[in-house]
Amino acid sequence: MVHVIVVLFILVTQVSAYRPCPKCGKIKVPYPLSTDENCGDPRYRIYCNKSALEFMSAPGFYYKILSISPKANKLIIKPPLIQENTCYSSDLDQGGLMPDENLPFNISTRNTVMLFNCSDYILLSPLNCSSSSFCREFEEVGEGCGCKGTLCCHFLKDSSMTSHRIRARLGGCTAYTCVVDKQPGEPLESWNFGIELQWLPPF
Repeated sequence: MVHVIVVLFILVTQVSAYRPCPKCGKIKVPYPLSTDENCGDPRYRIYCNKSALEFMSAPGFYYKILSISPKANKLIIKPPLIQENTCYSSDLDQGGLMPDENLPFNISTRNTVMLFNCSDYILLSPLNCSSSSFCREFEEVGEGCGCKGTLCCHFLKDSSMTSHRIRARLGGCTAYTCVVDKQPGEPLESWNFGIELQWLPPF
């Protein structure tokens, strides 16, 4: 009898673990993403806060989730705000975006990252810091105006760089933004601002 109860408990636990979570606002939460311990896979934790889905970085900074592509195992989060009249990203105190390396999320290779207010040391890097860098277009409008005239660069996130961080720090670059799947010659009004994260499927 005890054996039967244990087996039933395991089956019930497995069923609840594979149960998709309810919508958060207007966004569906597909498996394995989890907003609660009773649904999804807890390793794929995201957060539903006042009908807005959020992704939490390792230091505890929350980024709004803009969209989820379950078939591609990807989601897009909103880049941190560049504070008005400054050139500081709102996650500067946390060192920029840093997903938890113990969780199955990383930064995809379709992100074009723009860094602003950088120190001269960045000129030793292979990044594009020239007058033709995409960052020069961004600093002409909106929140980018606070970074106008600073040393800025852009790069395409690739496998040769760490896939677990976009760094922002005093003494380095203090602000950044990101565009997903940036195409050559694409006008700024068509840029898809966001940071695409991908997750490894459960095993």
